[in-house]
Formats: sequence, structure tokens, C-alpha cells
Amino acid sequence: MSALTVEDAGTDLGPGLGPAPHRPQSLLLSFLGALVLDSPLPPLPSMILLDLLADLGVSEAAARATLKRMTQRGLLARGQVGRTAEYALTEHAESVLRQARDRVASPAPFEHPDGEWTLLSYSVPESRRDLRHRVRARLTWAGFGGLRDGLWIAPGTVDVATVLGRSDLADAAGLADAFAARPLPGTDLDRLVHRAWDVPAVREAHGWFIGTWSRPPRVSGSLAQLTLLGADWLSLLRTDPGLPAAHLGEDWPAGTSAAVYRRVFDALEPAARAALERSLRATGRFA
Repeated sequence: MSALTVEDAGTDLGPGLGPAPHRPQSLLLSFLGALVLDSPLPPLPSMILLDLLADLGVSEAAARATLKRMTQRGLLARGQVGRTAEYALTEHAESVLRQARDRVASPAPFEHPDGEWTLLSYSVPESRRDLRHRVRARLTWAGFGGLRDGLWIAPGTVDVATVLGRSDLADAAGLADAFAARPLPGTDLDRLVHRAWDVPAVREAHGWFIGTWSRPPRVSGSLAQLTLLGADWLSLLRTDPGLPAAHLGEDWPAGTSAAVYRRVFDALEPAARAALERSLRATGRFA
């Protein structure tokens, strides 16, 4: 099974430009996590997913290729009703999305207990570049920044066993050592934070998110808007692991970003859910 998951299916932030275009997989994972996970909805006809991606600027060919890849990767289960293909979440996808939801839906996703840090040291052979990429993606999503080759640090106390406990990372789990840490007197935490993370880029990412979602959305339709909001939010959560605001100035914007996301999500979610249910009723799949 491929290692594609929420933490490595999104975008990178380009300097001064906001996020690069979201990958179709990231858009679908945002949609599925917000409206399909743990809901009573039936499998979704392919046309609903294709129409959603079309509203977000994804061509039909790219959308169909995305559905095929996600099925091959064990994230979607494909069924057939007559001539209509339909898709449902697999158990693997549900597990991935539930893990992400803990932070996505947190009222304070950028906050950690003051003074707590996690240090992790690992060594992956050069011959295992595929494993190294998966480990780096997973650690970045979990909030780690690199201090030097093989040594990573994250704010708060991270459950490393869970972070590296996925089956596709089993080889790496045996190559990693983790420690709960507190800084000793004399440690320059301001310098450490700026060394492990690109703090100006993180601030810029917050500013882009706040500015973008404080104005009217970039796409029409509540379903597309909610999907794009979630993809942008996931991108920001990958960028800022919860850097300690005490070392970043009184105007650090993380709290504002969280408030903007929650306000916009709460405003969009009822209409988006209603729109999805109307589309399903139109296909005869939902009573």
C-alpha cells in the first residue's frame, strides 16, 4: 500500500505567493474528512467527486486519474452500480483522517504546554530514500523541525510511537530514539526555534491564510469553498507545528488563524452538507 496520507498529500508554501495549487488528492481528503468521515452517507457516485474537483479547477482527466490512484493506494474502495462507479472510504483512509481530525478540529492546534519539547534522533540508510521521504513527511506533520542531520525537535510532548507506528514506517521505528526534553538554563530558545523552523515563512503563511479567508472565498459553492478551506488549513498546519508564541512576539498570528478557520468552517459546513445530500438525492442514492 502506498504511503500517501493527509500529511504528505498537500502543497508547499511558495515564498510570497501563498500555497501552490493543491493536489487533487489533498482536495479530496479535505472533503472526505469534513463531510464523509463517520457520516451515514452511502458511497458517492463518481460524478459528485468529479463535479467537485471541476469546481476547484481540476480537469476531468486529472480527477479520474486521482480516483484511480487513491483506489490503488487503499484510500478509496470502488464499487459499481449499473454503469455508475461509486467510491467509499476504506478502513485505512478512515484511520488516516481520524488521526488528522484531532488537530484539524482542535480549538487550539498551535498551542503546547510551555517548556515541553520532544527530541528525536533517527538514521535511515542512503539506500532507503523512499523511507527517508516518508519519515520526513510524517515528522513534519507531527510538528518536528530539523536541528541537524538526523536530529529533530518538536514543541510539546509527541507520541512518537504513534507517529512512526504506521505499517509503512515499521523499518524506521527501529532506527529512531525519542526523548521528552526541557531546556537547561542558558539555552537560547529564540535562536533554537529560528534554527529549526523558517519562522518568517511560518508567519507569512498565517498572514496569507488570515487575509484570504477573512475575505470572500475564491470559489463559488459552499461544497467547493469548504473543501478549499480545509486544504488551505491542512497546509497551514503542516507549516506551523505550534511554535511557542512566547518566543515569537506578542503579535504572533496563530491564534487569529485558528479563530478565522473555525468561524469560516462553522459558517460553511451546514450549507455544504446540505448541498452534498441534495446531490446524492438527485442520484437516488440518499433518502
